[in-house]
Amino acid sequence: MLAAIFGLSGPVLTADERAFFRDADPAGYILFGRNVVDRAHLRALTDDLRALHGRDRLFICIDQEGGRVARMKPPVWAAYPPQGQFDRLYDLAPASAIEAARANAEALGLDLAEVGITVDCLPLLDVRQPGADDVIGDRALGGEPLRVAALGRAVLDGLARAGVTGVVKHVPGHGRAGADSHKALPTVTASAAELATDLAPFRSLSQAKIAMTAHVRYTAWDDTAPATLSARVIADVVRGAIGFDGLLLSDDLDMAALTGSIAERAARAQAAGCDLALNCWARMDDMVGIAAALAPMGAATAARIDRALADTDIAPARADARRSDLTARRDALLALLP
Repeated sequence: MLAAIFGLSGPVLTADERAFFRDADPAGYILFGRNVVDRAHLRALTDDLRALHGRDRLFICIDQEGGRVARMKPPVWAAYPPQGQFDRLYDLAPASAIEAARANAEALGLDLAEVGITVDCLPLLDVRQPGADDVIGDRALGGEPLRVAALGRAVLDGLARAGVTGVVKHVPGHGRAGADSHKALPTVTASAAELATDLAPFRSLSQAKIAMTAHVRYTAWDDTAPATLSARVIADVVRGAIGFDGLLLSDDLDMAALTGSIAERAARAQAAGCDLALNCWARMDDMVGIAAALAPMGAATAARIDRALADTDIAPARADARRSDLTARRDALLALLP
């Protein structure tokens, strides 16, 4: 397998994509709104990808958070609340907020499993800080580490109950970044002592199966490179201080926080310690370049992929009744909010 996750250009595989993906054998794929039509179509697309590789358990991920980040939208799929709603409810009733977050995640996970998606890029464990850029905003589970960890654990548990693996992001923390890493490289100048707050939720959930890196430069750890491209941050902070030993996925390599060609970024991310290089935009030249630039996948990465997908379950039939019960429970709890 190639140590990369690739995007698709449209709702079906093109002939060029089919030939390239068969030869390159990437570890998996990421889906966006451009790939989504309806339930039957999306299940057919993911089945096509599995058949292409002959792998029943294939890494097929999506950013389906709820709120402003949702690739599967009404009227085909239900709208889910932003994760910040559970933070608000936690102010009133912590146990109810945890229950609501878990029910919401399971319902959302059932949507994904039904169409053959095995991985959701959720939850955010970024501890929101005053004055930060709004790219995280109401996507965050709060500004207090214990709360973020408790709600994040509930989200991972809910997704797992639906047969979907969650991705904790953006390690080691995007919550105090003063810029949107899609547009520029954020530089965080907080001290290592201050950054302990950012690390805390990731340390609490260090047994998560998958994590996604932050394209953020932390001067306390490495003043030359963002976390995604920093061997020091990945070894000393992500693998060391946090203790994360799961599958480490880069954030999208096409974001403006990074420099150099896409292939160069992929090679640097892998050399720094990322298991998989994520490239979202399905530009064939970039994907071919990544395939040429990456080193062969190591045994540790292959084992982490197997562990990450071990409990995924592609639902054979619709689970409307279960989903309806879960969303009704969530809504009853969220109704406590003023």
